[in-house]
Amino acid sequence: MAFTLLDERKAREAVEKLEKEYPNATYYLKFSTPIDLVVAAILSAQTRDEVTNAVTPELFKKYKTAKDYANADQEELIGYIKRVSFAGNKAKNIIATCKTIDEKYKGKVPDKMEQLLELPGIGRKTANTILINAYNIAIGIPVDTWVIKLSGRIGLSKSKDPEEIEQDLMNIVEKKYWHNITYVMKTHGKKICQSQVPLCSKCFLNNICPKNNVTKSG
Repeated sequence: MAFTLLDERKAREAVEKLEKEYPNATYYLKFSTPIDLVVAAILSAQTRDEVTNAVTPELFKKYKTAKDYANADQEELIGYIKRVSFAGNKAKNIIATCKTIDEKYKGKVPDKMEQLLELPGIGRKTANTILINAYNIAIGIPVDTWVIKLSGRIGLSKSKDPEEIEQDLMNIVEKKYWHNITYVMKTHGKKICQSQVPLCSKCFLNNICPKNNVTKSG
C-alpha cells in the first residue's frame, strides 16, 4: 500500500479539526506536584495508563519529595509499583533520578530540556511531558505510541522515528496547540482511530485522511 503524505494545507486542516473535536483533552496520568509527575511518567513506559494511575495514589502518600525517593529502599519501592512493567528497573531509575534532583537541583525538578535529559529514565518524550504539564513550557511535542500511529495513518509524517515525527509535527501544528496535540491524538485514537480496526466511517477526518496502513475500517 502506497504511503500518502498530506500537503501542508490539508495537514493543518486535520489538526484544526482534531483540536476542535477534543478541546478538553489533557494529560492522562494523575499527579499533584512536579516530582509526582516525574515518577508517574517513568512508571508509565510500556504500561497502561490505568495501571499507572492505580499504583500512584499509595506511592504518592508514602513518598512526597525528591529526597524521599532518593533515600528509598529499592525493594520497598518495588512493592508499591510491582504492577507496572519492568518495576525493578523503574525503581532504580526513580531513585537515581530523584537523587540527582535532590542533590544537584535542591529538590526542584529542572525546567530545562537539557537538564531533564541528563536524568536516568528520562527521554525526550518524557522531558517534553514534564515541561508542558509541570511548567506550561512547550518547546516540543511529546511523541508517544498513539502519536506515532496516527501521524502515519493521517499522513502527517512518513517517519517512524519519534524525534523526526516531532519535527514534522512542529512544522505543521500551530505552537498554541503544542501543549495538548499529543493528548488530542491519543483521545482520537482511543475513541475512533482504534489500534486494530479504526472506525473510519465514523471519523470526521474521513474526507481528508489517506488511511495509511489501514487494511480494514468500520
